[in-house]
Amino acid sequence: MATRAAILLGQCMPCIKKNATKIGIRRMDFDKNLNMYFDKYEFLFAHDPEKVCKTGDIVLISELPQRLTRLITHKVEKVVYPLGDITDPLTGKKVVVGKYRDDIEEANILYGKSEKSFDYDSAPPRGRLEGTRDFTHGETYIKYHDDGKDQPFAV
Repeated sequence: MATRAAILLGQCMPCIKKNATKIGIRRMDFDKNLNMYFDKYEFLFAHDPEKVCKTGDIVLISELPQRLTRLITHKVEKVVYPLGDITDPLTGKKVVVGKYRDDIEEANILYGKSEKSFDYDSAPPRGRLEGTRDFTHGETYIKYHDDGKDQPFAV
């Protein structure tokens, strides 16, 4: 049975549409033969004229009362988790690999902080490497042929 959800949680994907973002929503599909659930992705287009979400962000989307186009049926409500800044949803604390940042700081105080250790408090937010290593801000386009040149924004 299919039900309609008022608010959905999904991940932003690269998109070539103007004023829209492609959102991948993971659902669990039951296989009767194996008696197991498997991931099934459903892709929706959400209206995002301000470009608040980048590729990889986890966002909340809600259904529009009336479709904007044939494909755009939802709108982006807010960015829940930006890519690269992992937050535990239960406690709200920042996480590095499998440990909380607070626990890492306490261990650094007890055992002494290394000179080579990374300082998360003084690190700049995501976006400082735009154009050099981070190409999620660029306008994407469809790659029709491979001419040997580097095409970082091609989908």
